[in-house]
Amino acid sequence: MISATTHIARLARAALVFAREGVFGAVDPSLVPPPGQLALKVARLIERPGAKSGPRLSRALERMGPAYLKLGQFLATRPDVVGVVMARDLESLQDRLPPFPQAEAETVIATALERPLSRAFVSLGPAVAAASIAQVHRGLVERDGVRVPVAVKVLRPQVASRFRRDLSDFFYVAHKAEQFSAEARRLRLVEVINTMSRSVAMEMDLRLEAAALSEMAENTGDDPDFRVPTVDWDRTAHNVLTMEWIDGIALSDHVGLEKARIDLPDLGRKVIQSFLRHALRDGFFHADMHPGNLFLDEAGRLVAVDFGIMGRLGLKERRFLAEILLGFITRNYRRVAEVHFEAGYVPSHHSVENFAQAIRAIGEPIHNRTAEEISMAKLLSLLLEVTALFDMRTRPELILLQKTMVVVEGVARGFDPKLDIWKIADPVVREWIERNLGPIGRIQGVMSGTGDLARVLMGVPVIAARAVTVLEQLETMTREGLHLSEDTIAAMYRAEGKKSRWRAIALWIIAATFIGILIAIKQL
Repeated sequence: MISATTHIARLARAALVFAREGVFGAVDPSLVPPPGQLALKVARLIERPGAKSGPRLSRALERMGPAYLKLGQFLATRPDVVGVVMARDLESLQDRLPPFPQAEAETVIATALERPLSRAFVSLGPAVAAASIAQVHRGLVERDGVRVPVAVKVLRPQVASRFRRDLSDFFYVAHKAEQFSAEARRLRLVEVINTMSRSVAMEMDLRLEAAALSEMAENTGDDPDFRVPTVDWDRTAHNVLTMEWIDGIALSDHVGLEKARIDLPDLGRKVIQSFLRHALRDGFFHADMHPGNLFLDEAGRLVAVDFGIMGRLGLKERRFLAEILLGFITRNYRRVAEVHFEAGYVPSHHSVENFAQAIRAIGEPIHNRTAEEISMAKLLSLLLEVTALFDMRTRPELILLQKTMVVVEGVARGFDPKLDIWKIADPVVREWIERNLGPIGRIQGVMSGTGDLARVLMGVPVIAARAVTVLEQLETMTREGLHLSEDTIAAMYRAEGKKSRWRAIALWIIAATFIGILIAIKQL
């Protein structure tokens, strides 16, 4: 009860901030039950002057602190939860805060690296960027007698405890919503907050961000148009990340790109193709590819920074994405529908034909437009809207992919408004489809299936031996009886009698044996 009261008190403060910033004024009263309509009217009375203009929710979240800032950024990737209009409002959310003092940063670094700052760095400059979780400093290190510039990312002191407190409030709201709302259960709000919580937890361990950098460096080592900064593992710890300093032109610096006479349409191509390679080929992609996180180095390669938010796609999801794109390109809407059912995303009690009809309503308008008017991200967005009508449960990994595609397309079309997204994507998508869905992919699938079957067959003798042992024990029990202590016999007799108890034990052992066999086979 005390916990609930604490949650309610903190949430009441948040509601007051939302009311002052006019957030509730954007809610349609007709969609709210009568008691809620009265609360909306009260909220409008305390709305501050001028609150109706600009992004209301973004302003409110910025006032509420780091956890609410992250919540807003996360919900901007979930238009299925907050709606398209609200998601666009949240895209303007600025995760910028004043830096914490230099002395505190130096203390955090020295403690984390377990050595004096002067032994780790030649120098450490003031913060060059500060956000809700960490801030970045430019430093110098000495390697083989040469001074090398590095970027040093430092966590804010005490940020973890504040996030834990606010996340507990978010969980409280999500649990209550799912308790009383079927739509909240379909959207899996608790899982939404769980996903955000895991994402934040990973952002707060800078070793994991360093690991993401390292993994992507391995994946993209042979890519001609993309690379990532190298990690200085000797100067990286839980709350400190040191990496290569990138001297390049930020993709947000359009003036700088023009002065350098960069081929902007080609730059747009690099952005699109790099993202699709990472998503389809590697199943591991940078999920925050806004222009401020992308640079162009002297060699003309894209360099990504800030690997706090990453997306993963399993082979199943990558096949799903590729077959959907192929189905829309070839106008095979039934196949697009079948893929959803085969993946288990749409419940089997729905009609494939009806779902294919809904898919056709999305796909046909595409073929009446020029290539430059077609958005792959918009296509996936519409698809996710339609699947909601057929009880498709939220797939966080697909939503994050779709949202990242929106950002990537926006960046690319900012350099080339007439960019043909399908033509640019075709080489990457076609290569993946031919390798994974074509003859080569089918042969690899058969070989993989053969390997799985071989592992099962290798385990059969062991499973059979265990089953024989159990059956022999059952035979012995049947012939000689089961030896039990007097206390156990008395307890069994009081429950239902010795004879029926023996039968129950035998039945349970038999059932457990077969269940064990099935589980073992499944896990092999």
